[in-house]
Amino acid sequence: MTDLQSGGAATGMGVRSRPRAVLPALCLTQITSWGIVYYAFPVLNPAITADTGWSAGATTAAFSAALVVSAVAGIYVGRVLDHRGPRTVMTAGSFLGALSLLVIAAAPTLAVFFAGWLLAGAAMAAIFYQPAFAALTRWWAPDHVRALTIVTLAGGLASTVFAPLTAILAAHMSWRATYTVLAAILAALTIPTHALALKAPWPPAPPSPPHITGGHEQVVRSRAFLMLAVTFALSAFAMYAVVIGLVPLLIERGFTTTQAAWALGLGGAGQTLGRTLYASLARHLGVTARTVTLIALGALTTAALATVAGPYALLVALSVLAGVIRGNLTLLQATAVTDRWGTTHYGRLSGLLGAPAHAAAALAPFAGAVLAGPLGGYPALFALLAGLSITAAVTAFGTRPGNGDGPQG
Repeated sequence: MTDLQSGGAATGMGVRSRPRAVLPALCLTQITSWGIVYYAFPVLNPAITADTGWSAGATTAAFSAALVVSAVAGIYVGRVLDHRGPRTVMTAGSFLGALSLLVIAAAPTLAVFFAGWLLAGAAMAAIFYQPAFAALTRWWAPDHVRALTIVTLAGGLASTVFAPLTAILAAHMSWRATYTVLAAILAALTIPTHALALKAPWPPAPPSPPHITGGHEQVVRSRAFLMLAVTFALSAFAMYAVVIGLVPLLIERGFTTTQAAWALGLGGAGQTLGRTLYASLARHLGVTARTVTLIALGALTTAALATVAGPYALLVALSVLAGVIRGNLTLLQATAVTDRWGTTHYGRLSGLLGAPAHAAAALAPFAGAVLAGPLGGYPALFALLAGLSITAAVTAFGTRPGNGDGPQG
């Protein structure tokens, strides 16, 4: 495999230069963007509700609304990425992200707080994984899997870096001042980095693979694309509901909050480990088999968490295993378009494909909490989520393009 920092790469259009600054720059900006715009909120939310009197449900609804906006905005962002590249999109997104945090910090009413988070949702679409993946897929193809892995490994450190930093700031100042400081950090680290590191010429899109004859319109209307969108939406709903529901599940089984938090945290470590294994998995399994296998394994771990009451060490092991699978699923989604339909319309197709999954992920925590009561508790909820994952694994059999799997990534 060609080294990520090598001077050229075969792309199907000859050998072209790879901008050396892009990979370390995106590692830095993904850690910063995820850490500040996403992971700071759960740390600060108790202080927000205590200071303002707004309910936790209301403030969390604002955050979830941002995720839904991000899913919808990602469709437009994908189109822009295909034609113009990531520099303008990600630089503007960084500016908008910092502005949105300032609006949130100054919000005198819940309505303004919501407005700030809606702005943040638009920023998320422009600075989170989707545009970074589009940049690496175009600049690094055909060795993009390794580059994507490195950036997602860096992104996995976001909570490790910024959750403690946010807690330290919040211990010495108000939540409003904390968000103001974080907005300044976001602006200082990501605006100039995106503007300077992503200025390399955006290479023309490579030609579509031979089995794609009608452009992206044909792909979007195809049965394989629609089935893949359904598959990822069902999988994302189940996966994020499991993540949010793990702590109450373990507390319901008699474990302490601290024990439950450790199980969740170690699951995050498993996610990082899983991302290091994806390239090997991609070499040994075709894209359809890979999709079915990973989602089915996710269903099995969810079912195990639903039925196994202890001991604690076994539940932690299951949480780690579930994290390993989640880490692989992140890269599975990042490479789903390329592996089936090439890189020609990666931004547009990935935006359309990811929108239902991102919306499902945004709604999953609320839906899971609402369903747990009528179902009789979190074990029953996890059993239902396992069933959804099994359904997703079945629909994944229909994600094979009609004239073959296309590139095997």
